[in-house]
Amino acid sequence: MEIFDKLTILSDAAKYDVACTSSGADRSGGKGGIGNAVSAGICHSFSADGRCISLLKVLLSNCCIYDCKYCINRVSNDTRRAVFTPRELADLTIHFYRRNYIEGLFLSSGVIKSPNYTCEQLIETLALLRNEYNFRGYIHVKAIPGADDVLIQRLGLLADRMSVNIELPSQDSLKLLAPDKSKISILRPMSVIQHKIKENCTDLVRYRHAPKFSPAGQSTQMIIGATPDSDFKILNLTQNLYRKFGLKRVFFSAYTPVQSHSLLPSLDTKPPLLREHRLYQADWLLRFYGFDAAELLDEQHQNFNPYLDPKCNWALNHMELFPVEINTATYDTLLRVPGIGVKSAQRIVAARRTGSIDYAGLKKIGVVVKRAQYFITCRGKLAEGLKITPEGAMRALISERCAAMLPQYQPEQLSLFTPQLIREDVVQCLTGQL
Repeated sequence: MEIFDKLTILSDAAKYDVACTSSGADRSGGKGGIGNAVSAGICHSFSADGRCISLLKVLLSNCCIYDCKYCINRVSNDTRRAVFTPRELADLTIHFYRRNYIEGLFLSSGVIKSPNYTCEQLIETLALLRNEYNFRGYIHVKAIPGADDVLIQRLGLLADRMSVNIELPSQDSLKLLAPDKSKISILRPMSVIQHKIKENCTDLVRYRHAPKFSPAGQSTQMIIGATPDSDFKILNLTQNLYRKFGLKRVFFSAYTPVQSHSLLPSLDTKPPLLREHRLYQADWLLRFYGFDAAELLDEQHQNFNPYLDPKCNWALNHMELFPVEINTATYDTLLRVPGIGVKSAQRIVAARRTGSIDYAGLKKIGVVVKRAQYFITCRGKLAEGLKITPEGAMRALISERCAAMLPQYQPEQLSLFTPQLIREDVVQCLTGQL
């Protein structure tokens, strides 16, 4: 098979892996080396400084000994198969880099023969790039669950970032859809990577030129919508992964039906993109806003409100905590106000040192006053002419896109005897009761 045909098959097979992440590596290009990985960000779409950056996103092979029912590369699926040799893939990466097509490599693979054999092939590929071609660019590699710990460690010394896909949120789901995998086999390499990263930090303190182990950390990915697991279960698992394994990111991938099976959603089912978006918003709250998973969802409310983002939904359910005074509220309190982000909260704290802030000043700082006004006071006063009601706040906080999803109804002539001006089913949709 020609190299181009292999590339066509294996790049298409890799499209379901999520790779939108900043590199987090600080290795600059050195004399005699090719490429560099910088802290400004290597990612699949846009870097932190606004540049569009591309990765060669490809599988070493789409041959796999496993039969995961949701995977297009499963052993029982009738699809074209291809395998790169380590030399072919290393040469391809370097040629693409020299032509300025890419700035890094995202490498994964199906499990060929065994996890150990697959891991050895990945190591050989990266060793050619790092040692023979002296490639210093960004490399993100997927660790293979079930591979020997020694092989995982060798792989981490060659890559900038490693990831182990947890795939599904529970052991029951794995048993149902991926019987060849287990929670233990997935979490073990995560633990090995975390231990080596911590050990490497100590080595770097003692020995300046100690080799770095996965300097950009590790991440994982979960499939959303293939199983009936709730947002509550997914978010709690996400929080536990951050705390236990020190992950840099947990990625969520809306399930796209590619296989027809009785245990999976039908092929005409649309990917749950809005649900994926709400999980990413909640993930952001966990990582940067000081929220706990138990604050956002509980046993009684297992899924996010599709019409409101998690932060707004939390604020509307805790109106007893609001309004807060902009000129005296703590930084942590400001972060919980809808319309105030991390940067705007920092700017508010800095601006208060020189004087009090009014609503006009908040707009200049970058606060979304249209959202925040329902939860704040400035100099002890609410926004002029504002009347706070739960229904009014909901209507103001809901996006135009989500408003179009609400139950539509025909306008009707109001009467003095009309008991409610807002239909109950609309209010129930907004509050997540439907």
